[in-house]
Amino acid sequence: MVNYTNRVMTALESAMGHEIAWPPRARLVDGTLVKLSQRPRDDGETYFDRKSNYSMNVQVICDQNKRVIYFFTGMLGSCHDLTCLRRSSLWERLGSAQLFDNGQYLLGDSGYIPLDRLVCSYKRTADEMDKVDFNTCVAHARVGNEHYIGILKARWHSLKEIRTQLRNLAENAYVIRWMRCCIILHNFLIWRRDEWSEDDHPIEVEREDDLGPPPQGARQCSRRGLERRQAVQRTCLEINRMPGGLLCR
Repeated sequence: MVNYTNRVMTALESAMGHEIAWPPRARLVDGTLVKLSQRPRDDGETYFDRKSNYSMNVQVICDQNKRVIYFFTGMLGSCHDLTCLRRSSLWERLGSAQLFDNGQYLLGDSGYIPLDRLVCSYKRTADEMDKVDFNTCVAHARVGNEHYIGILKARWHSLKEIRTQLRNLAENAYVIRWMRCCIILHNFLIWRRDEWSEDDHPIEVEREDDLGPPPQGARQCSRRGLERRQAVQRTCLEINRMPGGLLCR
């Protein structure tokens, strides 16, 4: 069964360059957490997120039609969205004329930082109405990305919770590939206008406000834990940059 699954994933990954492409349209970036059912065996505290779950972070960029045009999977749940984006292959190309024309940019929430090609909402402000109004406009524009992530997890229930324990880097890499294949399949269905009824399949839309403060001690890692984090980050980069994996064109 494992060999058959690997063959299917390999076939899906070979089609990734065709199914996921960078278009000349509006783009929205967001991060989501894919919950792990069990604490990873080694240095599990590095996977502990601000929702008090063990998870992996996935960065997703979609266009106005909810099609994924870039994703970066597998970072530890304790990593901030901005940290994950900085580790991706996209970060060093954010200012590239190959990806953006004049007046084009990414939209993100307040978890990111403003750059020439990245417009994000302000940190929470109570009294400055101009900033509140701006945040409202950004939030309305970003509904598409949040909605897409909700559909993705509703369609592929394994992304609501990965029901296996990560015991080594090989299993970590396998889960990264699994998440990537779910995204490729989802884009495949969207391109072919597969109908998705929210009445039959309700979705859970993740909001920035749903996230509480990081639990106390969540980021206090041992030296071995930090080394583990660096090893996982290297695995993420290797998997996401394998042939066909550089999604920005």
